[in-house]
Amino acid sequence: MKKLSLISLGILASLQVANAQNISSKKWADLFSYNNVLAMREDNGKLVAAAENGIFYYTVATGEITKLSKANGLHEIGISAFDYNPQTKVALVGYSNGSLDVISPDGIKYIVDIPIATGYNGTKKINHISITGDLAVISVGYGVSIFDLKKKEFKDSAFFLSGGVYQASNEATIFGNKVYSVTSIGLKSHEMNITFPVFTTWTTDMPGNFNHIDSEGVISFSSANSAYILNSGTPVQIAQSFAGIHDVVVNSGNIVVTDAARIYTFNTSGNFSTFAALGEECNTATTVGGKIYGGTILSGIKDEANSTFKPDGPYFNFAYKINLHGENQLLVSTGSRAGRFNVALINPKNPGFYYYNGTGWVYPSYFLGNTTKFNVLDVVSDPVNPNDIFFTNYNDNTGRGIYKMKYDDGSKDFTFTKYYDLGTTNTNTRRPVGFAFDESNNLFLSMSFSGEGSAPGGYTAIGAYDRGTDNFLVKNTASNFGAAQKPIYYEGLLWIPTPRLKGFLVYDAKKTVNTSDDTEYLLTDNGFPASSNGSVSVALDKSGDAWIGSDTGLRILPNANSEIKTPANVTVEPIIIEQNGLGEELFRDAQILQIEVDAGDHKWVSIEGGGVYYLSADGQQTIKHFTKENSPLPTNSITDIKVDRKTGKVYFVSYNGIVTYQGDVADVTSGFGNVLVYPNPVVASIFKGKVTIKGLAEVTNIRIADTAGNVVHSAVARGGYYEWDLNNQRGKRVASGIYFVLMTNEDGSDKATAKIAVVN
Repeated sequence: MKKLSLISLGILASLQVANAQNISSKKWADLFSYNNVLAMREDNGKLVAAAENGIFYYTVATGEITKLSKANGLHEIGISAFDYNPQTKVALVGYSNGSLDVISPDGIKYIVDIPIATGYNGTKKINHISITGDLAVISVGYGVSIFDLKKKEFKDSAFFLSGGVYQASNEATIFGNKVYSVTSIGLKSHEMNITFPVFTTWTTDMPGNFNHIDSEGVISFSSANSAYILNSGTPVQIAQSFAGIHDVVVNSGNIVVTDAARIYTFNTSGNFSTFAALGEECNTATTVGGKIYGGTILSGIKDEANSTFKPDGPYFNFAYKINLHGENQLLVSTGSRAGRFNVALINPKNPGFYYYNGTGWVYPSYFLGNTTKFNVLDVVSDPVNPNDIFFTNYNDNTGRGIYKMKYDDGSKDFTFTKYYDLGTTNTNTRRPVGFAFDESNNLFLSMSFSGEGSAPGGYTAIGAYDRGTDNFLVKNTASNFGAAQKPIYYEGLLWIPTPRLKGFLVYDAKKTVNTSDDTEYLLTDNGFPASSNGSVSVALDKSGDAWIGSDTGLRILPNANSEIKTPANVTVEPIIIEQNGLGEELFRDAQILQIEVDAGDHKWVSIEGGGVYYLSADGQQTIKHFTKENSPLPTNSITDIKVDRKTGKVYFVSYNGIVTYQGDVADVTSGFGNVLVYPNPVVASIFKGKVTIKGLAEVTNIRIADTAGNVVHSAVARGGYYEWDLNNQRGKRVASGIYFVLMTNEDGSDKATAKIAVVN
């Protein structure tokens, strides 16, 4: 039985070591996919494997799995190369953007020399890494670089410039005092000496187009369909036919060749030993204790018995929207659009959706090998029949419409139930976007491009699911906005952003699926930014104000459900904040991808290319600003945010993967919850930040007193938590000692106390 451990060991021991470049904390976790294993190394009965967004350590004897990602130590996502030295316990991780992470027992150091280097304008993706002792040779589009793992700095680089064209090093290895590199123009080699950087001094050991190389006592390399051993400088072909070689690994007296169909092992003389067919395509393979283990594209590590080993996660990393339902259950869609949220972008991997059932991730077998083109923009569980799942397929091809599937917990799989074509008439019409349920569990759907309206693409349409007939009723609205976003339901009304033309649509379905008596309200100019081409996101807060995100700014509609019913008299307003004594519009000219409101009425706002902001209830204060540079966010364009209001956990969704952040605000009411103070005690030499008090009431009166009863600090906290900077009323840090926190809610009907120990 597999065991999952978040306690680091071996190379992962560095997670416990603080370093100045660390951007993660215990509040963060990843929901990355670890299916696509790019590289593996063996370490005394253990396997260290690199996937797209993280590293994991699998102990063969116990089944224990430890993982390391940007959520708990690494600095990037998009791993493209990896190697590990089991003797020194040092690993080197290479990324698609050219940066590196050096993982050693004393910490993780981030290296950005290649991304910021000038003079070479080609791709800086790390193609391959090979460690020998305390040196690593790094293959890049320009050639190779030598990296000193002890000093954590670069030594020499060789730019493979031939005829004015850079020749990429596909892979390279160090053997003796020489570097051997496989390129599209041959196997190249050079001693690590003073002329190493001069490409004209490199030797061509064998002309040809070669892709893979490795060494440990012997050098083995390969072209697309042939493998070789370099015997005393002479290439000798291994007598075996291959069906497209994916990798060559040399370890423990074995040469392991992975091709498209099988994994072969040979001794160091090139004599055949054995083979394994794992039933699926592998990127790489190695041996442990005489057994073959494959690094698969879709199943993590796999052994000869077809058992798989990996951290649990979704099938792929790319994700678009997330829906929370039940107890800790998640549904994740994977679709995407371009061209003003118009053109369906069909992912060639046809991912469909992912489901977390509360204990593990489930991927519907329905999508495996399915020839229908799926672009799933939304997926929801029916509250009436929670095992019934609806998803939208937004595309321009056959199969566009709504699908219903049923989940079976016994088989941990989904069965296709029904397809709803929505009465589509051509490739441009009735493209389903997103779902929303009302308080009576009626299911509604937003649709783009229904009919032939005067605006490009036609009307925005509404679908209503009729449980009696098991069908969707479709109504064109009067909105010639063409496109639509996922709606949200708030107190009787559907709020639907319209991204293609400036404005917004609000739809009153009268809490029934009967569309004959429905009413709609349209906002057109109404105070939206002059430069806006449409609305992208919306959220309703505890005050009933609508926060509307457009492609060029943020607008607020106070008392929204009432005001929207007279749209001609409505003007949406920007939030004006003070910057350097001058008023400035909050998020001016920024595309607002998503807005989410937590239990304390604070706002999470995702900005295209700008990360995520955490704002006070009125938007006047930025409490936090997360970016991919200062946090584990995998990208600065987060496509969805969801808050579990019971726990305070925040989900950040992107095409590069999903991460979570444990917020401080959960289940906020007029009374107190479980009041918690952290860190406590506060030791100045260890912690320099503010002390957080959470579990508070919506409005909390706070007094902090010393043991003599003197009040050193007082405040009014709103939104369920408070941060104290440890300063007294005069703005100076309090002395070491015990401090009592005395709290009452707004009307004095509830109270709470806590103690804080301060050590300066």
